[in-house]
Amino acid sequence: MSETLRAELSRVAARLGADGLDFVLERPRDAGHGDLATNLAMVLARRDRANPRKTAERVLQELKLPPDLIARTEIAGPGFINFWLAGTQLSAAHRKILDADKEYGQARWGAGLKVNVEFVSANPTGPLHVGHGRGAALGDAIASLLQWTGHAVTREFYVNDAGVQIDKLAQSLWARVRQEAGYPAEIPEGGYHGEYLRENARQVLAQEGRQFADLPTEEGVRRCRDLAIRLQREEQNRDLKDFGVTFDVITSEQTAYDSGSVDRTLALLASRGLTYESEGALWLRTTNFGDDKDRVLRKGDGTLTYLAPDIAYHVDKHDRGFDRVIDVWGADHHGYIPRMQAALAALGYSSEFFDVELVQLVRVVRGGEEVRMSKRSGEFVTLRDLYEEVGVDAARYFFLMTKGATPLDFDVEKAKKQTDENPIFYVQMAHARLNGIFRTAQREPDSVTGELDLGALPALEDTELLKKLVQFPEIVDKAAREREPHRVTVYLHELAGIVHGWYHRTRTLGEEASTERARLLLARAARIVLSNGLALLGISAPDRM
Repeated sequence: MSETLRAELSRVAARLGADGLDFVLERPRDAGHGDLATNLAMVLARRDRANPRKTAERVLQELKLPPDLIARTEIAGPGFINFWLAGTQLSAAHRKILDADKEYGQARWGAGLKVNVEFVSANPTGPLHVGHGRGAALGDAIASLLQWTGHAVTREFYVNDAGVQIDKLAQSLWARVRQEAGYPAEIPEGGYHGEYLRENARQVLAQEGRQFADLPTEEGVRRCRDLAIRLQREEQNRDLKDFGVTFDVITSEQTAYDSGSVDRTLALLASRGLTYESEGALWLRTTNFGDDKDRVLRKGDGTLTYLAPDIAYHVDKHDRGFDRVIDVWGADHHGYIPRMQAALAALGYSSEFFDVELVQLVRVVRGGEEVRMSKRSGEFVTLRDLYEEVGVDAARYFFLMTKGATPLDFDVEKAKKQTDENPIFYVQMAHARLNGIFRTAQREPDSVTGELDLGALPALEDTELLKKLVQFPEIVDKAAREREPHRVTVYLHELAGIVHGWYHRTRTLGEEASTERARLLLARAARIVLSNGLALLGISAPDRM
């Protein structure tokens, strides 16, 4: 519906000498201003220094729309044009919901595009914290949105299993192993102190035997390196799987070194004249591609910076045939984005190839006070602690209620409430109430079929609910294009509010036959949309609450 109207408005703009003009067609916040509204006349008038309302009259004169699309139009305020959809359009849209069922809201505009979404990618040095959880929910939802719009999506986890932090982890685990065996040992400076390493040490001794603690230090640390990475990755995978997140591909940073990928990438950059030596270091000419300064790839002591393996990793993604890669990073990596963009531009990759979604910090709040740490991690609130207390559905929904790049206060007490004050309870209860209508009627929702008779729906709440339902594909489309899953949670909360109002202020069962049937058809459609929206976010739609 909106696509047809937008195309016709674009044709009119071109006819009036403004081909390609940027204008807005959107749903007004106030239902009294119609189902759709455009500022096209105002934009045209500004360009032509004309009267906006007179320009709006010209636009309406030029519009050629199917007779069954728009019931009426109105010029409002300083030149907005408001449109009211014809009833036949609403009936047809309802039919689409029932016909598409679990596929309602899906589209194909991304067909043929291969997209890699890399997210979480936590260092294997300890349990996942709530910030990782927010990144997991965001990355998974972005991947789902892209899948819903036809893209071929690969979910990927990049294991940072090389570097100083892994050396510290190995030394820390070795110290804990020695301590558990009864020997004096100290965690190294900058090492890891959490209770989880004591657990790991006990696992190592149980698997390898008490004699493991008597190995020479060098060998003990070397073996603890592999054991620590394996144990932490196994735990991370368990935590994520229980959180509803799985990955198609796991890539190791260390493997990039071992396979020669990093060396090949450095050679590729050199062959294109993109690197130079200065002050004993190897530099990348990123200033030629928009960065504020050139970046070091290899330091004077011979060690590589993080940029070298990161470039190699993205070269690998490009070589695997991805059209686009989307990385979900912590907000503290914001300054790292321009240098990666410059590095990939230097290799000739399209500006559309690489993009980053940032995730801001999460503060866990209980009773108005911030919860700072858990005993097991020794530093932070773990993701598992959070979702085992509030539930996976609540954790995922709360993480997705706002844009990822904004800070989040996660109110534990609110997330646990079984009241309308809890947003996820509010949305899931709307679905349960709809299901309860069919349970009371002793009918399966799928048994209610046929065309929707708008004439049998006398209440304003009926029309309001139907109009909200038909917005869902547009919401998914916009959320996918902008990579903003919070648009879906906002929509679901608004839809739930309309469902609750409709449920309380109208009656379905016991009305005359035509109205009862029409409202059952409406309830079935609302149930589909709520279920699909929650499924898109990886959240359940319970039939009872």
